[in-house]
Amino acid sequence: MPLSSSSVRLARGASPWLLPTVATAAVSLAKARRSGRWAAAAVPATALAAGMLWFFRDPEREIGEGRVICPADGVVQSIMPWEDGRTRVAIFMSPLNVHVNRAPVAGTVASVEHVPGGYVPAFDKESEFNERVVWRFDSELGDIEMVQIAGAVARRIVPYVPQGCKVEQGERIGLIRFGSRVDVYLPEGIEPAVEVGQKTTAGVTRLDRD
Repeated sequence: MPLSSSSVRLARGASPWLLPTVATAAVSLAKARRSGRWAAAAVPATALAAGMLWFFRDPEREIGEGRVICPADGVVQSIMPWEDGRTRVAIFMSPLNVHVNRAPVAGTVASVEHVPGGYVPAFDKESEFNERVVWRFDSELGDIEMVQIAGAVARRIVPYVPQGCKVEQGERIGLIRFGSRVDVYLPEGIEPAVEVGQKTTAGVTRLDRD
């Protein structure tokens, strides 16, 4: 898989969760030298900080080829024909996946709309009513819709780019904190190149078939 192993950074928008856990781990490790009680606390605090660092990793990617590429790391949960002729490809992201999402196409961000809602697990049918951010891209293929959906743990979706901004295909556009889902609507006439159960890599996996 075409990934760059030389550069892994932390995701923008991670600091509200990351900084307190790392600070707690640092304090507990420092005090553990003088107190057995702090030594016992240092183990879970350090483990949690390490988990946060892993969760908020943001590796560099060599962008794949295709008219539409996958915006999220995860597994294809469903592929569903839509009434208007489009095809929805839903990608489930577990807490172990990279949670930085990327632009599926090059173009202009026509709109970024936050929609309030619930927080049931992203693999549940009721997640259709979860909090979400709806993106629309004005591209060479026309209007492309992408939806970031919050999950049971994810309570905050962080867009990186505003309406009116031009983006390159595969560019980082936002973060969903913890487990969640991302949907992409392929335009009418474009067949999906993925199948249910297939693993995907943001910015790399091609979604459309020639």
